[in-house]
Formats: sequence, structure tokens, C-alpha cells
Amino acid sequence: MQLANRVTFNHLRGDLFGGITAAIVALPMALAFGVSSGAGAIAGLYGAAILGFFAALFGGTPTLISGPTGPMTVVMTAIVTSMTAKNPENGLAMAFTVVMLAGIFQILFGFLKLGKYVTLMPYTVISGFMSGIGVIMIILQVGPFFGQVNPKGGIIPVVTSIPTFIANLDPAETALATLTLALLFLTPKKVRRLVPPQLLALVIGTLIAAFVLQGSDLRLIGAIPTGLPKPQLPVFTFEQMTTMLVDGVMLGMLGCIDSLLTSVIADSITRTQHDSDKELIGQGIGNLLSGIFGGLPGAGATMGTVVNIQAGGKTVLSGMFHAVVLLVLVLGASGLTQFIPQAVLAGILVKVGIDIVDWNFLKRAHKLSWKAAAIMYGVLFLTVFVDLIVAVGVGVFIANILTIQRLSDIQSDEVKAITHADDETPLSYEEKLLFQEARGKILLLHLGGPMSFGAAKAISQRQAIMEDYKVVILDVSDVPILGVTATLALESLIAEATQKHLEVFIVGGTEKVKARLERFGILEKVPANNLSPSRLEALHQAVSSLKGVSGESYANKGSFPIEENGTTVEGKIDIDGTLTTK
Repeated sequence: MQLANRVTFNHLRGDLFGGITAAIVALPMALAFGVSSGAGAIAGLYGAAILGFFAALFGGTPTLISGPTGPMTVVMTAIVTSMTAKNPENGLAMAFTVVMLAGIFQILFGFLKLGKYVTLMPYTVISGFMSGIGVIMIILQVGPFFGQVNPKGGIIPVVTSIPTFIANLDPAETALATLTLALLFLTPKKVRRLVPPQLLALVIGTLIAAFVLQGSDLRLIGAIPTGLPKPQLPVFTFEQMTTMLVDGVMLGMLGCIDSLLTSVIADSITRTQHDSDKELIGQGIGNLLSGIFGGLPGAGATMGTVVNIQAGGKTVLSGMFHAVVLLVLVLGASGLTQFIPQAVLAGILVKVGIDIVDWNFLKRAHKLSWKAAAIMYGVLFLTVFVDLIVAVGVGVFIANILTIQRLSDIQSDEVKAITHADDETPLSYEEKLLFQEARGKILLLHLGGPMSFGAAKAISQRQAIMEDYKVVILDVSDVPILGVTATLALESLIAEATQKHLEVFIVGGTEKVKARLERFGILEKVPANNLSPSRLEALHQAVSSLKGVSGESYANKGSFPIEENGTTVEGKIDIDGTLTTK
């Protein structure tokens, strides 16, 4: 796999405009995410610049713009809070070490080619998790929105403090935050095409704070460091190593999901196909370097990616230009950002949280399926009030159990025990004749579709009725895949049939199915003559075996004796398979 992308200048103008536009959109978001995380505004800028550059250079989606995102920031905020509470001196450095670990795990996922599996998660779980992330982001901004400082201890203390925030709100900061939110929602589309509403709100809010509310005691971002970031070595303690590894895996997985979902959106707009595994490697390299240089973790940013494409970005150069513009701002214009009020950033982040919530599915979930709604709302609740890992784990487990149950029911319905021929039996004309000739001594077990452990119970249940028959025919001609558990169930059924001196026939089977049966030694337990290529041939053999002779059968004569109302009459199967009597 070639790591670095080949940089071309065939679309230089479009890539330049796309990168600059994406950087303008990313600037207020990076500042807001940095302040919200507790790592500082500069961490957001470093993360946007470093991750944005290297994810573009090594990633698998040419138009993807990467940087700090809402979901990643929420998780990073929890990590920073936890690490600094347990280790005040080195907590922040340990949090950035977790970012490095997340990048390493993402690189590992990419080299193991797990990209195609990352997004194989039930939508109910993704929706509940993302909505929970959005709710967390909104709750965490309630304090700053009203000009207050959030209490330590996570979401629950903030929720219980909301009445106090409202009672003691700061009028100036609340007005700024409200104005910011209004601008984000109400900016006309014509203006949005010229200036991103986030940047517009940031500039207007800062100017009002500087000239209109000059005497107010507003909380500002303050001065941020200038110059290039300095690398730092990983910091960890053995007591917290397990926690850091778990947080690293969680952060890495979330970044993978967030990025690949954005890559799919980019594909749908550009009509191209991204490379999932390469994208994970690119994101991993970007997050690893971001952690080393004290930047926030991030992923593919949907808003920046869409803006980049609309502005003309077509190649990896657009993402690299976006990062360079942000780095120039860090080096030369960082002094201007110190006057930005925190209330304005709180308003921006409340809008981000609202956008993350999956309102479309929330409104429809209860109409689609009560089970889907229960999973989605359950994951949302656990995400907000318990733990993100617990939420995803419980949601995936329950969703998979319900899916397995549905598949098991479907597979069980495909395990059909045919004991006699009637109008509803899916048998051919000759097969029905042979079944009637057998006079109820043949049990045909027809298996259809993939047979996994979900069908094993249904196969095992058929063993209870075998003693009433002389011949068992296992028809696997319509089975493309035979799982281990289902194979063991078939082995048990054949063993019991042999023990009861029943003759066993096996019909059909793909090469994979035959190979599976052979590996389990099942084909050795059945006489070679009883391995039939077709169901009709197996029925002929079975009837001949029951009669003990190979004389003419009813299938050839076309009629046979049948009992009806206590008397024996002549039966006949018409050419369409309908049974009639004379």
C-alpha cells in the first residue's frame, strides 16, 4: 500500500479556493472545540492544522477535510477531565498520550484492513450514540451560555446546576450567546453563500464585545501561544495504563466511524469511491502527530468537506491548503483571537450539538419499530448519563441479539420436514408420485438458504419425529453456506437416524457445503450410493429400498392405491401436481 498520496496540480485553483473556504469554516469550530475540551483554544488550532494536513496527505478520500469534530471533542473533554482530576500535574499530557494511542490504533485498523467493517453497526446504535453526543455537547455549554462556569464531575452535576445557571445568568454573556445562536439559525442563504455563518457570528460577536459591551466583565479566550508547537513524549502511569488504552481504543473507533461516514457523504457528492483502509491510516497518522504536538483529536468534518467540494476542491491539495491557512493564522494572527468572548463560542457549540442530534430518526423511530426506538433511546440515555463505551456495547449487543433472533426465525422456516405429498408441497409431479408410493415411510428434510447456528435448533427438533419413518432424505441442494453449529446438528441427526436403523440419503450441495460435510466426516457416515445429485433420484432409490425390489413404481404407472374415508381407492396425480381420486 502506497502511504503518501500523489500530489497533482491539475486542479490548483479549485483546490486553493476549497482549502481557504474550508479553513474559514474550520477556524471558529477549532477555537470553540479547543476551549470546550479544557485543553485550550490553541489545542483546537493545532489539531485542525496538523490532522488536516497529514490526514489529507496520507488518507484515502481526496476531498475530505479533517479536524476536531463534535463527537471527538466530547470524548476528549471527558478524557481531559478524568486525567487531570486523577493526576493534576500530568493529566493534560496523559490526555494527549491517549490521542497518540488513538492514532496508533487507527493505523493498526487500516493495516488490518478493517475499514469495511468499521461502519457495520446498526443504525439505531449510531443514531442513539450520535444524538447522545449532541445532547452532551448542548448540556456542557449551558453554563458558558449563561455566563457561568460548569461544576466538575461530568454531566449530572451540570444538569442539576441548570436552575442555578438560569437564576444567576450574566445578561451580557447570555445576550451574546443568544445573538450568536440567532445568527447561526437565521442568516439568509444568500449571505451563507458568501460568508459561513459561524465566522459571521464570531466576528459580529467579537466586535460587539469590544465596542458595545466594553465595560462588561466578559470572559474572553485570552492570549494563545504563538509559533510552532513543540513535540512532547508520551506520559503515562502504570496505574492508569489500562484506562488510557481503553480510552485510546474508544477514541480511535469513534474517529474511524466519524471519518468513514463523512467519506461516504463525500463519495455521494463527487461520485467517487474512497479507500477506507487508507483513510484510517491517514487519520491515524494525523491523530498520532496531533497528540505528539498537543493538538485535539479529530476526524473527517462533514461541514468542512461539503464546503470544500462546493468551492471547487478536488484533490488532496485542498485539505493540505486548509491546514496551511490555519497554521498561518496560528503563527501570525493568533493575537486577534484573544478578544473572542467565550459566550460566542458557547453559542456556536450549542448549534453544533443541535446539528449532531439525529432529529430525523428521533421523530420517526417510534413509528418504524418500537424495538428500534427502544434501542436508540436506550443508547442515547446511556451515552449521556452513564458511559459512551457502555452505551455502544449494550446497544450493539441488544441489536445483534434481536437481529440473530429474526435471522434464526427465518432460517428455521427454511428447515421444512416433508412427510407426504399434497397440493401445497413444493414437489414436482414425479416426486409426489414417489412420496405417495412410499406410504408415509420417507421423511424429507429440505434446507434452504444460509444455515447458521440459528437453524440448528430447528434441525435438532426434527430428530424427535424420525422414529416414525424408515428413510431420511437430507436435501441441501439450496444451501449456499452451512455453518459449524448447523453442521453439528446435521451430524447429530444422521447419527441418531443410523442408530435407529434408518436409511439416510444426502441430496445436492455446493462445493463449499460438501467440503464442510467432508471435513466433519459426515459424508463417510452415509453410503456412497446414497449421495444423490438430485432429490428425484434420491426418492427413486428410497422407494426401491423400501420395496426391496427395483420393479416398476407408481411414478411410472401414474396411479396408486390411497385410503380415503376408510376405503382404498385409486389415486392419481395430475400433470399440474394436484392429487385426485377415482
